[in-house]
Amino acid sequence: MHDVVTIETAGLGDRSYLVHDGVHAAVIDPQRDIDRVLAAAEAAAVRVTRVLETHIHNDYVTGGLALARATGADYVVAAAEDVSFDRTPAADGDRFRSGRLTLTAMATPGHTPGHLSYVLRTGDSAPVAVFTGGSLLYGAVGRTDLIGPDQTVALTRAQYHSVRRLAGDLPDPVAVYPTHGFGSFCSATPTSGSSSTIGAERVSNIALTTPDEDGFVKELMAGLGAYPRYYEHMGPANRRGPAAPDLTSPPAADPAELRRRMQAGDWVVDLRERRDFAGRHLAGSVSVELGDPFATYLGWTMAWGTPLTLIGDSAGQVARAQRELARIGIAPAAAAAGTMDQLAGEPPADGRLSGYPVSDFAGLAASWGSAGRVVLDVRRPDEWQAGHLAGAVHIPFWEVERRSGELPAGEIWVHCASGFRASIAASLLDRAGRRVVHVDDDWDRAERLGLPVTADG
Repeated sequence: MHDVVTIETAGLGDRSYLVHDGVHAAVIDPQRDIDRVLAAAEAAAVRVTRVLETHIHNDYVTGGLALARATGADYVVAAAEDVSFDRTPAADGDRFRSGRLTLTAMATPGHTPGHLSYVLRTGDSAPVAVFTGGSLLYGAVGRTDLIGPDQTVALTRAQYHSVRRLAGDLPDPVAVYPTHGFGSFCSATPTSGSSSTIGAERVSNIALTTPDEDGFVKELMAGLGAYPRYYEHMGPANRRGPAAPDLTSPPAADPAELRRRMQAGDWVVDLRERRDFAGRHLAGSVSVELGDPFATYLGWTMAWGTPLTLIGDSAGQVARAQRELARIGIAPAAAAAGTMDQLAGEPPADGRLSGYPVSDFAGLAASWGSAGRVVLDVRRPDEWQAGHLAGAVHIPFWEVERRSGELPAGEIWVHCASGFRASIAASLLDRAGRRVVHVDDDWDRAERLGLPVTADG
């Protein structure tokens, strides 16, 4: 008997797992906020005896060491990895018991050089599940370019063979439980579905349906687009052995302190809905709407180490943002919650508040050809290359703060694919003193409305 409890982290596109026999449990790839794992174990009335990492993660700060210390569990990390803490080393073929459960390590390099998968058995029975981390995903595989460009080709070839080893060694009914692939930028190509088996992957996975290794390498590497800048800081943090996050409320900032922080160049991030922000916000603040892409896009855009203050409608909104940011190693220095008048202080009409128009692609179409209008596309380079508006300027959203001086004079209409990233860019341009219009709309409407879409330039 076994049960697998999935702990979803939708904002990062990842999953952690608690697998147990009714008494003892093992945890695979826990996120940093381990209270969610502890609550799952308590709800199942089980004791965590093993914590296992499939690899050194590049998209989040692990909770593995903190969870092991909190529960007294063994912390299992690949023997091949250079880490600065004590761990139980794992190598290909090693077995780790948790009550009646056995997890057998299988070397599956590719996403990282030391990557392991763990094959689950109950006692000495046939395998029933495999925890594949960033190796075998649903219809896809983990990206292979996070370690460095000099290793990408070799890791891509290793990924091909690792997935084929999993499919070759495990029977069709074995359930597949990946860590990445639910919106994570750790996936090399788009994934599909929310559950799978080895048998299902045989007919749908790119590494199993592409018969030629060279063809797989070519196709996979062609799909490796940009990934969040903060990824480069996650591996080093995880090798150091991060502690559990401090989720106590940050120091409260009054209106004078908020102004002081903005004047010092800090990021004061407004968590409210992006249209509310555009209508009225603290001059100099940055809009990063609190939604599922929140931590990924804030961490991608803000220069690492920039002091951060969070402001929102309520303390609960700020606390949720603080938790999401803790997962990628960012801690706010201060916070404030309340109405915009409360955050601005008195008097409210001395330049402390700002705002800009919001439109859509229909509005852009109506103004097309107007003198002094600049169209700024802030999507990723691969999105731009697939098709963009003729005459538009392209600056990816994470470069807007640094490159705003490159934009021509005039009113800047900012768009992305949905409005989310454009809201961040528009707020940064507003902060820099530019006149902006936020195009809050879906990209697929642009061509339908008659706007000129081209792949040139």
